[in-house]
Amino acid sequence: MISLNVHFLAVAGLFLGGWYIWKCVSSPLRTLPGPKISLFTSLVLKYHEFRALRTRYIHQLHLRYGPVVRIAPQEASFASLEGIKEIYGSGGSGYDKTEFYDLFQVYGRRTMFTTLDKESSDLEDSPKDALGLHDYAFDGVTHQLFHPYGSDSLRNPQDEDIMKQVAFDDSLQNRLVQYYSPLFHKIIRHVLSIFAKPRQTPLADSLVLSATKETDPARFTLLSRMQDKAYNMNHIDMAAECLDHMAAGIDTTGDGLCFLMWEISQPRSFHVQRRLQEELLSNPDVSFDRLPYLDAVVLEGLRCFPAIPMSLPRYVPRGGRTIDGYFIPEHIIVSTQAYSAHRIDQEVFPQPDLFNPERWLEGKGELDRKRLFFAFASGGRGCIGKHLALAEMKILLRDMYSCFTTFPDGSMVDEDMEMSDQLISSQPRSKKCLLKLELIAKNSHNVKMG
Repeated sequence: MISLNVHFLAVAGLFLGGWYIWKCVSSPLRTLPGPKISLFTSLVLKYHEFRALRTRYIHQLHLRYGPVVRIAPQEASFASLEGIKEIYGSGGSGYDKTEFYDLFQVYGRRTMFTTLDKESSDLEDSPKDALGLHDYAFDGVTHQLFHPYGSDSLRNPQDEDIMKQVAFDDSLQNRLVQYYSPLFHKIIRHVLSIFAKPRQTPLADSLVLSATKETDPARFTLLSRMQDKAYNMNHIDMAAECLDHMAAGIDTTGDGLCFLMWEISQPRSFHVQRRLQEELLSNPDVSFDRLPYLDAVVLEGLRCFPAIPMSLPRYVPRGGRTIDGYFIPEHIIVSTQAYSAHRIDQEVFPQPDLFNPERWLEGKGELDRKRLFFAFASGGRGCIGKHLALAEMKILLRDMYSCFTTFPDGSMVDEDMEMSDQLISSQPRSKKCLLKLELIAKNSHNVKMG
């Protein structure tokens, strides 16, 4: 009897194994370029994800196989203009977000960012002398969200603690388990939390829940707009939206400035800093948005170090679609990551790994550069905080480099600034960026950036 059961299980195992192999090798994705193992398993991709290396792994695949690459049995990555236009185009393309975005729900509510289908998302028609880029971003975004009840973390240590709790999060592995196996995560979440921290932001929760109870925010704020009865939003809905925007605003602007200022402080890019200072000092009364070289420096910083360099996954709509010459069946996950979109097409971005703001001042190829620029995604569900982020970055760089020259602090090494993937954004591996600031008048100070 036992031998019969073993025999049955062996036959069933062989049948299921054979069926799975046949399903993989007959998949329409078999025609896509990519490593052969990606036809059969997503384990290699997940291995790199859990090591915070997904972005660079996918980019290496693009470098090897081209702008279209299969990265898992049910997932493909595109780094071409055709892919971006098809997947993220603003004409109501039908490529809904995947359940990956469930990880960003706040208070159990779907925000504008986490709403899966497009139609439901239309809410909108010396150490003593310290400057924190994430503090700056935190104060800027809370000002826009619910002034006068926002933060003052540049001067208030308690507010800075709130920022640190949101920005320096170590929950990547915990949340990936939750995404890939929600049921398993529920069963082992208490044990898992010992080895992989869950996301917890009680200080930020307190700030947001308190601020969104106020009935007299400034008229320009998001909170004021959400309080309009036309939107029919309750307190928790508004708090969830504000916390979602707050977290996004801190990470993107703060990390983007970290990488950019580190780069122009290096000997290889020091000429960029000098030219930027010349423009700023020669035009002290010109608005920050009318300085062409400052604009070029910011665009090149976002091209080389996009605040969200990672994949933005979408499901292929019913009936399947042809993307960049390849037919992709319905419900396959497709995506573009900015890190690769900004580097693969060397006709648009020659010497893609070279930090070169001058490329943005050239008339030739300007339209193609703008079309492939994916730092804020594109289409109808692109980043609504784009203009705030650009303004914050330009204002800080203007004020900084009108007064200071920056150099790498002697305690920093290149490995400290390696890109480390978070769930969707990226930050320096060491979670710090130390720069030495020297007044243009030759007085020097050591300042912590990060």
